[in-house]
Amino acid sequence: MKNLQGKVALVTGASKGIGAGIARELAARGAAVAVNYSSSKAEAEKVVRDIEQAGGKAIAVKGSVSDPGQIPTLIEEVAHKLGPIDVLVNNAGIYEFGPIDAITPDHFKKQFDTNVLGLLLVTQAALNQFNPGGGSIVNISSVVVDGVPGAAVYSATKGAVDAVTASLAKELGPRKIRVNSLNPGLVETEGTHAAGFIGSDFQKEAVSRTPLGRIGQPQDIATAAAFLASDDSAWINGQAIHASGGFRL
Repeated sequence: MKNLQGKVALVTGASKGIGAGIARELAARGAAVAVNYSSSKAEAEKVVRDIEQAGGKAIAVKGSVSDPGQIPTLIEEVAHKLGPIDVLVNNAGIYEFGPIDAITPDHFKKQFDTNVLGLLLVTQAALNQFNPGGGSIVNISSVVVDGVPGAAVYSATKGAVDAVTASLAKELGPRKIRVNSLNPGLVETEGTHAAGFIGSDFQKEAVSRTPLGRIGQPQDIATAAAFLASDDSAWINGQAIHASGGFRL
């Protein structure tokens, strides 16, 4: 299926996990993909090699979305090397869990600077290099928008992402740019392994509450993101779509 043939896509935070899966899927469908990374250069270059070995086109582009000063250069490099942007996937994000009595200004600022402000500033800069004919923005949110104990700040950032999505869908609609959120449940990635979620009681609880009887894999999210990126979803705008096997908090 080459429903993204000739398109240019930027995926932030694409060196591993969900972002890497999305980058590979977009490329498999014909898009030229900018694989953004902050510090994991080797992993980003591996994603690029995987795409190229499969016959696709990709570049690795450095830039931290949490640093406003790095964002313009990141976007300019994508446009210079690949052309006008048709698809933006705002995937880069961080999470830190902790009870209410552990919340500090730094804990709050760190997550909001990356998950919300970074998303907004990347989108702002990318719009200056967007295809005049329109395109698609996919914001990776989470099922935690429904609230998770011990994750008030992280849940708040993802609730903000969904609010930003709804707002920008209305603002950018006249420019033929669709904006949607994709809200995964628990997904097996390098990050969730490192955090100790995989193989834990947390995973068992998630599986028990998922009608499809398992946790997600990056490919589950990648195919949904590719659908939202393509014209196959041309009439879908301003939505927050749970990609969680039926899991709801």
